[in-house]
Amino acid sequence: MTEAEGAGSGGSGPASLRLAVVGPTHPYKGGVASHTTELCHELAEAGHDVTLVSWSHLYPSLLYPGEQAVPGGAPDVEPFPRTIRALSWARPDTWVRTGRRLRGMDAIIVVHVIPQAVPSHLAVLRAAGVGRTSSSGLGPRSIVITHNVLPHESRPGDRQLMEALFRRVDSVVVHSDSQAKLATELGAGHVRELDLPPHLPGGPPEPHVDSTGPTRLLSLGIVRDYKGIDLLLDALRDVPDLRLTVAGEMWGESGRRVKELAADPRLEGRVEVHGGYVPADRIASLLAHHDVLALTYRHATASQNVLLANRHGLPVLATHVGTFGAQVRDGVDGLLVPPNDRAALVEALRRLSDRTYAAQLRSQVRPPDLSGPWAHYVGGIEALASAETDAAGDLPTAEPPPDTPVQRAKDLVTAARLRRRKRVDLRPADLPEWVRPSDALALDAEALDAQALARELGLPRCSDAVAAWAALGAVAAVLRIGDDGRRAGVVVDESGTRSPFSRWLRTLGFAPVELELTGRRTSVEVLDVDTASLDVIARLHPGGCGADDVDHAVGQASWALRSGGLLVITIPIGDDDPQWAIRPADVRGIIARADDLGLVLVGDFDGDITERLREASASAREVRATTPAGRRAGAAPAYGILRLTFRRK
Repeated sequence: MTEAEGAGSGGSGPASLRLAVVGPTHPYKGGVASHTTELCHELAEAGHDVTLVSWSHLYPSLLYPGEQAVPGGAPDVEPFPRTIRALSWARPDTWVRTGRRLRGMDAIIVVHVIPQAVPSHLAVLRAAGVGRTSSSGLGPRSIVITHNVLPHESRPGDRQLMEALFRRVDSVVVHSDSQAKLATELGAGHVRELDLPPHLPGGPPEPHVDSTGPTRLLSLGIVRDYKGIDLLLDALRDVPDLRLTVAGEMWGESGRRVKELAADPRLEGRVEVHGGYVPADRIASLLAHHDVLALTYRHATASQNVLLANRHGLPVLATHVGTFGAQVRDGVDGLLVPPNDRAALVEALRRLSDRTYAAQLRSQVRPPDLSGPWAHYVGGIEALASAETDAAGDLPTAEPPPDTPVQRAKDLVTAARLRRRKRVDLRPADLPEWVRPSDALALDAEALDAQALARELGLPRCSDAVAAWAALGAVAAVLRIGDDGRRAGVVVDESGTRSPFSRWLRTLGFAPVELELTGRRTSVEVLDVDTASLDVIARLHPGGCGADDVDHAVGQASWALRSGGLLVITIPIGDDDPQWAIRPADVRGIIARADDLGLVLVGDFDGDITERLREASASAREVRATTPAGRRAGAAPAYGILRLTFRRK
């Protein structure tokens, strides 16, 4: 794509991406519509050319018994200016026409709401030229954001629909560990877990309104069975010194049940039910007139309700489900109880009935970071949208011509040729001896050599030479040690989108599971794998280990790998950044620790690591001393990358 092609509304030259976000927005209400709209604003603010493709008719009332549009027409969040409402639930022709208009995009981001929308999503993606892992090279990359992989109240066929969607897209974004595991179980080839960023309705907080009466609890939002408001009302009957307001739409049997419980004589005068949608301009006042937000869910995925409460200075009473456990500091700025545990809920309510204790919790509430999570989220989406294709790289990358009969015929011929292309038949003997399972990278030339070799071997392109070096050694380890020729090993790759490792393995006939996580969690934990069930675990540059989590990765592998299974990791190495890089003197300690856990190092290092790093530092100092850019940079130290491959005894 040329600079002129990349520059559009909100574009900023070659670095910007042309992105289409397909999902609900105003006038549709709810957190998903707000998140979709805010995502478009944030992507455009980051310099990308963004179009929001939304719905004129979303889905029938049978699937959504509440009112779909915002009453009164006032948006919950600022509408995105570049919005096209081209899709209609009842008009499949709009799905195809819309998809064809999106063929020139770099990536299409589909916001998944319910499984029944999968046929429309697939029609849009197919018409746009998207295929599984975009291996045809013809269409945009495809990303699905799933707030709930499966709905809280599931229907027959939901799992099959989601499997059909996940098999046909490049990446799936989820917002919690449990959803990452479920997406993987349903066939998602690459799962990226990103923390749900705040998209809070209601504007800035209002001053808290004190009261001398009982502690005031608030339940806010649509009343549905999984939210457990009936459980809260039932427990409240045993704790007299509390008041509760239920504000939100009453859905079906759940709404009727809540109204019946609120009418119990034991709750007389203590419960108010405000049925109907709560508009954004009422939220701040409602929170200001209460002391605690109650989130007694039976089950949950990711939610921003804790962030909403914290922004308005309220502590939270929540069950330990979904992301609540990570968001609420139990006994500090809220209370956590097990789900469906009436006795524990009653005890928590009794503690909150002490106004002094409730005020203490409120005093320790910290306002949430509203910008940092979005920066991380947008960065994750950018990485997925700009990742290299799985194709061998011999197709033109320019924007395809307009949709014409001639172009469609050419597309079909090219796609057929690609389907006939055989996978790369790479054998261990094809890899030279200098490609070692365990090695140290200290000089740029070595990374460039690895990158060039990968291209000569017919592996898909990788623009990051260091990532190519890291992945090539891992591929060598898998072929030489971890494969019997059948390409049947169970491979879990935590390396991240920019690593070519999984793409290369797929080219060789493997079926790796890719998973990207936030923080120090590993895919082994999220996938809840059985003991001794994996053949390969990889964590490679740029998503490799840091100094503080090597032990964690080794410990997980020690029980998750089968006998003979491989752990391949990369670690920055040098003396100048102890928060991230390990020191050369620490390497033998890591190897000894792994050996104690039953993991044996495969191979050894080419020469003395310390000496090679000294050579790299001397070379870097020479460059800095002889170039203007180097002199401006000063004497910043260089460091290398260490690749370690361990085999389970």
